[in-house]
Amino acid sequence: MKWIDRSVNDFVTELGSKSAVPGGGGAAALLGSIGVALAGMVANFSSTKKKTEDQKARIAELLEESQKLQQRLLELTDLDAENFLPLSKAYGLPTESAEQKEEKEAVLEQALKKACEVPLEIVLICHKGIELHHELVHLSSKLVISDIGVGVQALKAGLLSAQLNVQINLKLIKDEDFISKIRKQVDPLIPDGVKKADEVYEIVVQAVS
Repeated sequence: MKWIDRSVNDFVTELGSKSAVPGGGGAAALLGSIGVALAGMVANFSSTKKKTEDQKARIAELLEESQKLQQRLLELTDLDAENFLPLSKAYGLPTESAEQKEEKEAVLEQALKKACEVPLEIVLICHKGIELHHELVHLSSKLVISDIGVGVQALKAGLLSAQLNVQINLKLIKDEDFISKIRKQVDPLIPDGVKKADEVYEIVVQAVS
């Protein structure tokens, strides 16, 4: 059974156990999905009669986008666990001979690259989610603006957590071209996402103070 089909209690209990999965990557994806779900909640409550038709149309677009991102992040919660299995097996390969050592290094390199895929996508999606909140905070109903603050903080945590999972894999990869390619995608998004998340949070704090 997929993790997204289990209870929250099951996920959290397993997360705190000796089991290797779910781990930090799955937790990052779940954090992100919660963050964009709150964007959806705010959008649902903010399309009121007081809004202009253009604002209502934009809120509807933001709602649709948040739902897509939410679903993909939930899928990544399971995919992260699936991608970890080849890496786990690679670490267990024998190294008794030179040939075995060479084979293990090759298999491990590919498994590490594969393990980068999900946290990379989580970074990309969490950044998009933060941008949703960055726009939605100016359209939000005052009654649910605090949920914008909660959502953007969850996305910020997901963004930074996924970055850590990218980094720990890159540290062991030897392919410099691959490392450079991934870093070009990830590195600019981290300071930008954190800056925008902090801006949104500050707007929310001022609104509720």
